[in-house]
Amino acid sequence: MNPDLQRLQPYPFQKLAALFRAVQPNSAYRAISLSIGEPKHATPQFIRNALINNLDGLANYPTTAGSDALRSTIANWLSARYDIPAPDAKTQVLPVNGSREALFSFAQAVIDRSQTNPAVVCPNPFYQIYEGAAFLAGATPRFLNTLPEDNFALNFAQLSEEVWQQTQLIYVCSPGNPTGRVMPLAEWQELFEMSDRYGFVIASDECYSEIYFSEKPLGALQAAQKLGRSDYRNLVVFSSLSKRSNVPGMRSGFVAGDANVIEKFALYRTYHGSAMNPAIQAASIAAWNDEEHVAQNRRLYAEKFNRVVEILKPVLPVTLPDAGFYLWIRTPIADIAFAQALYRDYNVAVLPGSYLARSANGVNPGENFMRLALVASTEETVEAAQRIAEFSR
Repeated sequence: MNPDLQRLQPYPFQKLAALFRAVQPNSAYRAISLSIGEPKHATPQFIRNALINNLDGLANYPTTAGSDALRSTIANWLSARYDIPAPDAKTQVLPVNGSREALFSFAQAVIDRSQTNPAVVCPNPFYQIYEGAAFLAGATPRFLNTLPEDNFALNFAQLSEEVWQQTQLIYVCSPGNPTGRVMPLAEWQELFEMSDRYGFVIASDECYSEIYFSEKPLGALQAAQKLGRSDYRNLVVFSSLSKRSNVPGMRSGFVAGDANVIEKFALYRTYHGSAMNPAIQAASIAAWNDEEHVAQNRRLYAEKFNRVVEILKPVLPVTLPDAGFYLWIRTPIADIAFAQALYRDYNVAVLPGSYLARSANGVNPGENFMRLALVASTEETVEAAQRIAEFSR
């Protein structure tokens, strides 16, 4: 077996299941989960219809590059969404089976194992796919702690010159999971300059970009254009329909950016996997071409966030994030103890922040935080918030 499999750590939800097995939840309350970031809003009917109406496409193998129509649709969406020239649909856009698969496989294509001690830099806390991708590509993950005293920004000075010289890939997430923070242009500029200096590739995870409350989040391609980097050198963006259009089971997304990097990634995917099937591609075209359902999705999240923040603010230090559907809240006691006791006493599942992070520079930046995913119905989400507030008093 691949020895790098031994380097993988249990997934956060495995840890959570083990934590909850040790207690019996209070049966006086119905179970409500705010622990997993799986969208629960209804999939729009027009997307379902597009899928059903194109089921004949299941009789055909999809090409690795996806259809010309889907790539052009994605390129046009990027242009309209970020007010940038449309990327070249043939060379700068590649449909993928959701951002999760692409974020993982990207490291396998990018990392040069022949180099000494290759490193992959990740934010901390982070989406655990980044770490697993690094390990199975033969690299070592290095972490940048995102801390409240830094407004959860990426503090690049945390890592040594030696580590940056070994770095071949950096994952960034904006809007961030779990903080919801959006990277400003100055931070992108610093990151681009470091990429030029050290030669690493930037993987920008933007799967939460369409869930926001006021200002549209700045995207990496948009930042590059503003800074005169129209070739998107060493930059690849990852996005998905899962959160935007409430279709997590459809597994439809894309990568876009540096044509040279995408060419190599497409070569890897020729062997690793193909694009989504033709029926899903047709449904994806329909989804990317419509913005009204996305606006309605944002309205639902905004209502939940406003109500939950109002309920929790008297008892917990909660603020509205820039974007995304998570609340990242400091807990009054140790995060693991808080999550277990809340589940035991009020039958509400939340994710301890320390399960999303690793100890780096002597601290686990997720300790004494919890992540709430406001993905359930408004009724359930509000009820869960009321229980959390009562528990926290």
